[in-house]
Order: sequence, then C-alpha cells, then structure tokens
Amino acid sequence: MDREKVRNAFHRQAHQYDRHAVVQRAVVDQLLERLERTGVRPRRLLDVGAGTGRLLAALHLAYPEAAASGVDLAPGMCESAAASLRGTGIEVLNADAEHLPFPADSFDLVLSTSTFQWLTTLDNAFAEAYRVLQPGGLFCFALFGEDTLFELRESYDRADGGSKRSLAFFSCLEVLAALDRTGFEECQVESELEREYHADVPELLRSLKEIGAKTVAPVVRKGLSERRVMLEMMEIYRREHGGPKGIPATYEVLYGLGWKR
Repeated sequence: MDREKVRNAFHRQAHQYDRHAVVQRAVVDQLLERLERTGVRPRRLLDVGAGTGRLLAALHLAYPEAAASGVDLAPGMCESAAASLRGTGIEVLNADAEHLPFPADSFDLVLSTSTFQWLTTLDNAFAEAYRVLQPGGLFCFALFGEDTLFELRESYDRADGGSKRSLAFFSCLEVLAALDRTGFEECQVESELEREYHADVPELLRSLKEIGAKTVAPVVRKGLSERRVMLEMMEIYRREHGGPKGIPATYEVLYGLGWKR
C-alpha cells in the first residue's frame, strides 16, 4: 500500500466524501451502538482517521462533557472535519495513525472507523493507540476485513490469470492477533457484512474513486492488454454476481475492542 497515494486520494475527495460513503456511515452507526453497550463514559477521547468528522460529531452529542480530538492523514479531510465541527471545541489534527502527536496516557477512549485497512501492518497503529490510552482505557474500532469487495477482486484476478494484484485486507484472526501482541486484554473481534448494489462495474469503480478509495480497486497498468483484462473482469463480474438489483459490492466489517489494563 502506497501511503502517499492513499493520503492524496482522500485529500482530493474530501469535499464529496459524505455524499458517497454509504457503507462508511453505516459502520459509524454500528460502532456507536457497540460503544454504548460497553457502558464507558469517557472524559477524553480520540478518533483516529476522523475523516469529515461524522463520528466525532456523534460522540460530541453522546458525551458532551468529554474533551474530544481527532486526527487524519489527509489534510482535506481535516479541513472538512474542522468546518463541520466548528463551535464544538473539538480539535482535528493532520497526523498519521502510526505516529500520534499526543503524550502517553492522554485518553481513556480511542476509536477509529474505516481507517486501519489502509495500513500494511496493524501493529504500529495499535501500539500507538495503546500508548496514548490511560490504564483502564478502551480501544474500539472498525475496519474492512478480508472478504471486502471479494466480487471485484476475484473477478479481476481471474481475468488477469490469477496475478493477485488487487488489494488484500486483514482477516479476523490477524486483527485479534495484533491486539494480543500489542498488549490489549479482553479483546473481541466480530465480523458483519454490508452490501451495496450498483448498476454496473464502471459505476462501482466511480463510487470508489469518489470517496477516495480508488486504491482498493485492482492495480491497473496502461496498454491494450490491460484494457482487455478490465473488460473481461467486468464481464466475469456481471456474469457471476449480477442480478435484478445490479451488481453487489460486499464489505466485511470487523468490529474490535480491547482494554488497556
């Protein structure tokens, strides 16, 4: 994963992200429900990969007395979040999940949605979440798992002769193992599926581009041979997965939590 490409893609699309991020909105709502069931009442909280500030805005309503902060790798996302959160007192900083700009033991709740799947490894980001949490603090997050967009990735790999050039995601066991290695306790990871429908594959690819997630699609090279592969991929996708509602795009969402004891 090219971190700079991810940063630039989300920076460019920040202004229209909320109009197209349907699954990501559902993930925020699901995470909030899970958080409520834990019974935590945070005094200081941090959202890693805050995006346009949707989760932070909801947290501000749920915990109005809590001091909240957010970080995001893309400057455009930080600007959108700061604008949407104006007047709340919430700070949003341009920062990397693997290098959080806060002292140790700064928060009693660290959250994240739809962010960690962009990392090559989870260990560094999880270690940073652990570092900035106070003892007894909760780490609560959601990321996209290994079955995300399996229809697109399998169709492309078949068309390209099994090259496996499309992006791979973390499995449930990999996420749980990373939490354990980091030192979190009472860890839980649950998997749920979300599904969107699109008229055709080009519309799906456009929707990924419009939220800055173009890098989730197969790596595309230039040339006539690549055009042939893409056309064949679209035909396989339509033939194998299409139906009356169009083509499905499946997202596996992994919801995890761990405590710093």
